[in-house]
Amino acid sequence: MMTMDFTRNQVLFAFALTLFAGLSTGVGSVLAFYTKQTDKRFLSAALGFSAGVMIYVSMVEIFFKARESLGEVYGDTRGVCHGGRNYDVHFIG
Repeated sequence: MMTMDFTRNQVLFAFALTLFAGLSTGVGSVLAFYTKQTDKRFLSAALGFSAGVMIYVSMVEIFFKARESLGEVYGDTRGVCHGGRNYDVHFIG
């Protein structure tokens, strides 16, 4: 079984990020609840931006995990080449 050792600063940093994300969600919902009129252009742009950020973060995380796994199978140089090529073919189009 693996043990994970975290320093106090790492735990506090993770807690602060989580708290910031939760408070941001709360502030956004309060703003949405108390506004009188909905601007559909702003809402669509904000949703598009947030979706783009989520897709970007997911793809970057998948890319580095894939590159690491392929590096173990094919070696460092070929693994990076295969990871980059597969990323280009599947996600960029």
